[in-house]
Formats: sequence, C-alpha cells, structure tokens
Amino acid sequence: MNEAPQQIGDKDAQALLLQVRAWALELGFSQIGVAGIDLASAEPGLAAWLAAGFHGAMHYMEAHGLKRARPAELVPGTLRVLTVRMDYRPRGSVEDWQAVEWRGLGDPQRAQLSIYARGRDYHKVLRARLQQLATRLEQAIGPFGYRVFTDSAPVLEVELAARSGIGWRGKHTLTLHREHGSMFFLGEIYLDLPLPLSEPISAHCGQCTACIEACPTGAIVAPYRVDARRCISYLTIEHDGAIPIELRPLMGNRIYGCDDCQLICPWNKFAGKSTLPDFDEREPLRAPGLLALWAWSETEFLRFTEGSAIRRIGHARWRRNLAVAMGNALRAGSDQGISMALREALPSANELLAEHIEWALQQAQPERQAEHAHPG
Repeated sequence: MNEAPQQIGDKDAQALLLQVRAWALELGFSQIGVAGIDLASAEPGLAAWLAAGFHGAMHYMEAHGLKRARPAELVPGTLRVLTVRMDYRPRGSVEDWQAVEWRGLGDPQRAQLSIYARGRDYHKVLRARLQQLATRLEQAIGPFGYRVFTDSAPVLEVELAARSGIGWRGKHTLTLHREHGSMFFLGEIYLDLPLPLSEPISAHCGQCTACIEACPTGAIVAPYRVDARRCISYLTIEHDGAIPIELRPLMGNRIYGCDDCQLICPWNKFAGKSTLPDFDEREPLRAPGLLALWAWSETEFLRFTEGSAIRRIGHARWRRNLAVAMGNALRAGSDQGISMALREALPSANELLAEHIEWALQQAQPERQAEHAHPG
C-alpha cells in the first residue's frame, strides 16, 4: 500500500465508482459493492467456529486467526474493500438445471462434480480479471495501494459481500441474492481509496431450512454454521487422508464438491448464467461415468484437468474419491464392471487407496451373501 492514500472528493468518488462498475461489467463481473473495514462484530463468530474445530485440517484458517476479520492488519493501509460477484452457471445449462443435477445424483453409475468445477479454475479467471479491473483504475487515477484476493487468503468473503450489498449470508453460510441465487464466485480488492460504501441488503431466508435438511452428511450443524469436517466439499477437496467410514455411504456419487444445499435453495431458481465461456462444462466432465474417470491414468488426469480447479487435489485423492462413489454404487446394486475395475486396481494401489478400494468392494457383500443364501 502507498504511505499516502489518494485524496478523492465525495462527488469524484461517486463518479469513480460508477466507472468502476461499468468496467467490472465489461470484464464479466455481475455486480460490485464496497465494504468498510470494521468487521469487529464478526470476530466472536469466527473465534467460536475455530474453537469448535469446525475448520478441520484447514490449519491456515487458525494460523491467521482474527486477521481474517481485520483487513487493515492483513493489508496495512486498506480503507475499503471492493467486492465482486461473478455468476458461474454454465452458458449452455438448461432452465431446469436443478432437476438435471438431482437426476445425476440419483444415477449410481455417474460421477457427480460440483457445477463450478466443470470449467476453468475460478481462481485463475477471477484473479486475472480483478487485476485487470485494478489496472484500469490505476490508469485512470494514477498509482494507489491495492491487493487482489480470490479465495486465496484469510479474507472473510461472505461477511464482506454481505456488508457491501452483494447479498446476505444464507443458512448454508453461502452468499444469497434474491434475483441471482448463490451460484456465483466472490472476489475482493483491498484498496486505500475512500470509495463510497454500498448499502447492505436484508436477509430473506425466513423460516426456510431446506439447505439444512438437504445436506447429505448433516454438515450444516445449525443455521449459519457449517462443520467442515462433515462437509463433502471439504472431504473430497481439502481433506487428504482417509475419509471417515461413517460418512462414506452418505457421499453417494459426489466425487468433487457438493451442490445439494444450493440445488434445494428456492432462491436458486433465479440463478443467472455466466457471460464467460470459461465456466462452460468441459466435455470429459459433462455427466461422466465412474468407470470412465476411474480408467484415467495420472497422465490423462493431468491432461483432462489442465486449468481446472480439480487438478489441485491430485490423481491419488481423485482415485480415493472415486473409490468411495464406486462402493456406494455397489451398495445400490449397480455393478456393471465396477467390482472388476476395483479388483484390478487393488494390487498396485498405495495404502490409502487400497483401504478405500477394499471398503468399496465390501459394500457389495451383503447382497452377494443374500444371493448365496437364496439361490435362484
């Protein structure tokens, strides 16, 4: 940050914000807002969440502690946080996209990936475009202090989005908007410009608890509180060890992330489509079968996930997730070559994968035992 922040009059600041909003729309952002940096009221909730251990193995959250709620400590000199929303529902998705996703979840042979992960890595897309936005602003007014963030640092994104009018915090802890649902990414630019603050909007979850009831693993332990250790998104992406045995049957065919709390949300019937091709579904990730993905070598995994958020979990974790889904397919009585594929992979599997493969194969045993007990 600069030692001496830019001096801008109120009238000039309003005009500048209008210009920034126009640039943001040109760059594919759907909405911008401006938040202040006093997040003191969010600190008790953050401290309680960390104390409960709900962050699981995401130790970086604990390491940064309350700095997440103190923007000026994270980036000295910060006066405002410019927040952005970028819709990611693929351009080619149909109007009844929620029904399509529920059907996919009901097909044991299919691999279900979170919608946002089927296209280009959002970190790359948002970071590049946020930088372009900051560069345009710098070209217009001269040098100023700023730092760009996209789910990449100790930033209270949802809190900042709520304070800047992007939406309200839903009971599933995601940001919600009455006219746009929750199918969007958030990004921020910490800056030392005294831009005018945006007005927050009121919450509209009411008495609805659909997201809490829909969570497959009961990870939404209370309204506005998620235990990441039970969340399928955490288990399939952040968690690098063995997936707890008691949670495996609840994961179904979800191999990367989970969208259930968003699929069930009434507000998401208004979820808008992205204006960018970046989030279009890649062919290998469009309604893929479990066996097709299981057949990928590590080289093929790296090739098919190049530029994708999926790549960062690595081939080993990818196979672990698939093994769980394949075990759940066997439990559902849907084999079609799954048992054979698992057995063929077992001799060369490392200890972690072998344990998940063996568990998966065991899921078919009760059915087989019943067949032996009642032949014909």
